[in-house]
Amino acid sequence: QVQLVESGGGLVQAGGSLRLSCAASGRTFSNYAMGWFRQAPGKEREFVAAIKNSGSSTFYADSVKGRFTISRDNAKNTVYLQMNSLKPEDTAVYYCKAGLLRVYWGQGTQVTVSS
Repeated sequence: QVQLVESGGGLVQAGGSLRLSCAASGRTFSNYAMGWFRQAPGKEREFVAAIKNSGSSTFYADSVKGRFTISRDNAKNTVYLQMNSLKPEDTAVYYCKAGLLRVYWGQGTQVTVSS
């Protein structure tokens, strides 16, 4: 079992930045690929970014490429999502996910970008 707790969401103006954190506990964090997903009102949850368990490779949705950066600190059992140049369409609840086959989700953190 893995417990995930996201933090760092909030209200920001368009063009601003936020950094999300996801703290993990319960099992060996470095064994898990990690990802960020988001869900806007009335829409399905969508992939945002992912990082391999070692941190050696990262992957991004086209919509956030060049603006968002995913990183992890295995010593702190934490994965981050640095979000720059935020747009109103980035408004969503952001979820952290651990694992690829058996997966675990956090409770989500709200990000609201005002125009």
